[in-house]
Amino acid sequence: MSLFRNFLNPKSKSDKGQDIPDKADRSKYMPDVNLPTDERFMLNFKNNGGKFLYCENEEEIFNAFDNILLENDWYEKPTCCLDPNIQSKFNHFNLEFNKSGDSSFFLSTCEFLIANDGSILISSNQIKEKKLNELPSNFIIIASTSQLVETIGEGLRGIKFNNKARIPSNITTIKSFETQKEGDFMSYGSSTKNLYLLLLEDL
Repeated sequence: MSLFRNFLNPKSKSDKGQDIPDKADRSKYMPDVNLPTDERFMLNFKNNGGKFLYCENEEEIFNAFDNILLENDWYEKPTCCLDPNIQSKFNHFNLEFNKSGDSSFFLSTCEFLIANDGSILISSNQIKEKKLNELPSNFIIIASTSQLVETIGEGLRGIKFNNKARIPSNITTIKSFETQKEGDFMSYGSSTKNLYLLLLEDL
């Protein structure tokens, strides 16, 4: 899998050769294009400034992760990871796992991917009781296509369904993935992250 091909021209299986229109190419007065959930998420996520890598299997996940580490010189660097299962899965990359916000990056899963605004829904299952600004500025999120939902409301219902014994706390979304533009009051107070998403096909 070519890392650069996925950064510059990510495609989902439902693309079928059609180009996805970019926000810059369409008038703000035009109605939204009726795109499938995965394509709409990808478009909104990229417009939010996120970096997206589509992976067909776990081997491609590891290859993409390896390329991200090389690109950013994150090998043998402190890595914030609060999930023992993720630490075990990625322990062969020679990383220094800890729980510190001063780490080079934060490695985690998420709850759901929200298509209508391109955001990442997370909870205390991933970040415990930490606030986003207490975590590193760089995120690598591992997710799967089965986690794609249309709206935040659908994601919240999914969290409730998946955690019947105890609903997690600290539920929040991340949807600002690049430096905020000066005067952008819509993003005021949000915690901007440099975010890589490794999306595994599992449907």
